[in-house]
Amino acid sequence: MINLATSSASALNAQPIRSTQPAPLKPTAATRATRKRASASATAALEKSVFRQINRYRQQQGLAALSTNSSITRQARRHSQDMANSGDISHDGFEGRVKTIGKTIRYRSAAENVAYNFGFESPGAQAVTGWLNSPGHLDNIVGNFNLTGIGVAKNSRGEYYFTQIFIKR
Repeated sequence: MINLATSSASALNAQPIRSTQPAPLKPTAATRATRKRASASATAALEKSVFRQINRYRQQQGLAALSTNSSITRQARRHSQDMANSGDISHDGFEGRVKTIGKTIRYRSAAENVAYNFGFESPGAQAVTGWLNSPGHLDNIVGNFNLTGIGVAKNSRGEYYFTQIFIKR
């Protein structure tokens, strides 16, 4: 049996296969909105997964679980999106993020972990593994904090950027 899909046309003396499907249409505003909602939903699921992994690790170490906070999460998401847009991973603006959080939450200390990865089947698990294997990041994960916010952004190149902000009230 000859598999026409993988055999060369010249060896089979066959004509090229022509598609009878219409040309793809430009996405409508509704299609773009649907894709954006699906992407936001996938990103939120990834953020929740990272949150669960971090809390599972803390609990294995005998530490209290962290609680999420929408103000902290908003700042973490903005920073992740900024990194995804620029293609640069950094802690630039950390003091400003904490100052903004401080407008709604009285805090005693703050810390931040950032990560970037590309091409992994489980980008959230890869980010958490990287943090756990890094002494400075691990110090933040097991630190004396009680609130957190996690933000994830994916850019058009498929790169994932993660920010986790830790707050001690």
